[in-house]
Order: sequence, then structure tokens, then C-alpha cells
Amino acid sequence: MVTEPMQDAAKNLLLVLVALFPIVDPIGGSPFFLVLTSGYTTDARKALSWRIAVNSFLLLIGSYFVGTYILAFFGISLPVVQVGGGLIVIATGWALLRQRDDEKHDVHRTVQPQDTFRQAFYPLTLPLTVGPGSISVAITLGANAAHRHPFHPLTIIAALVGLVLIAVSIFLCYGFAERLGRMLGPTGMTVITQLSSFFLVCIGVQITWNGMKELMESVTLHIG
Repeated sequence: MVTEPMQDAAKNLLLVLVALFPIVDPIGGSPFFLVLTSGYTTDARKALSWRIAVNSFLLLIGSYFVGTYILAFFGISLPVVQVGGGLIVIATGWALLRQRDDEKHDVHRTVQPQDTFRQAFYPLTLPLTVGPGSISVAITLGANAAHRHPFHPLTIIAALVGLVLIAVSIFLCYGFAERLGRMLGPTGMTVITQLSSFFLVCIGVQITWNGMKELMESVTLHIG
């Protein structure tokens, strides 16, 4: 029999994956990774992909679990974070639907082979892979989870698993970017990213509604 905490953990896992994957977009980022590492051997590119995946995981996990407390330090309420973050998710998803040449891919110079790990964080992790949009969404998801279920152990595990899967997808898409590009082709990659972007807009609407409902309920209590 599936208990309520297990159901909530499963929902949280899916939410983390569906909300973050389109913004991190390792599939869409892999062609840019190939261009920026054109002078690398296949083995060097895989090693660099692993470093980028670890950096991305650390950035996202810090945003998810610590971001809420940073916001609390500045006196920002969780419903406001939900509304603001949800609007960011909607805007990001809409922008991804309309235009694939994202600002996070606006990195023009090629990384030299002798700089193998020195530039793994910038520009390859930030902003190519995990940009401001991904960080904002991770903070919003963490705030939303903490507000609904104050970090139940299963919820924490589910979030960690989701973030690990995101990191693994980064490693696989970047490490095997050459093969992935040949296999999917331009049309296949466009279909995947466009479909994910639509789901992202829907998730943003839901998160925004959760925050608005909380704000309206608090106003009703104050008036009553």
C-alpha cells in the first residue's frame, strides 16, 4: 500500500525533473558544448562533462535546500516566492517555446584544450548549463516543497534523486554529445525541448496559483 508521504515524494521527484530539465536543457546545450570543446578528444570531453555535472549538482542542491533560508533572512514570505518564482517559470517556458537561442547559450569563445578543468565552472557550468533561470526555479521548488511538507525525509531523498538524475543527464548528454546529435537529429532535439517547454509553462502556472491562493487566504484571515 502506497502511503501519503511516498506519494508526495514521488510527486516531488517528478516536479523536480519536469521543472528543471527543460531549463537546464542538457540536450539543447550539447551542440554548444561540442562547439566550445571542439579541440578536445573524446576522453577529455567525457572527463569535462563529469566535472560540469558535479558542479551543476552542487549549484542546484544549494539553491534548492539553502535558498529558502536566504530568502527568509531577507524577510521574503514563501507565498511571494511561489508567485514570483512561478512567473519566472512561466516566462522561461514561454521564451523557450518561442525561441531556442537562449541567453544561457550566449558564450562565443572556444575553450582551449589546455584549460580542461579551469573553465569547467565558467562558462561551461554557469551560464551554459545552470544559469539564473535554473537557480531561480530550484529555489522556488525548494520553497514550495518546504511550505507544503516541511522537508520530510522522503521528500529530501526524492529531491536528491531528482537532482542526481539531472546531473546524470548532463553528463550523458555532454559526454556523448557527438553520438546524441547524430542519433536525434535537429528535428528530434527540437521536438523534445519544445514539448518540455510546454510542460514547464503548465508547472509555472500551478506554482503561481499555489502562492496566490496562500496570499488570498491570508488576506481573508486579516479581513475576517
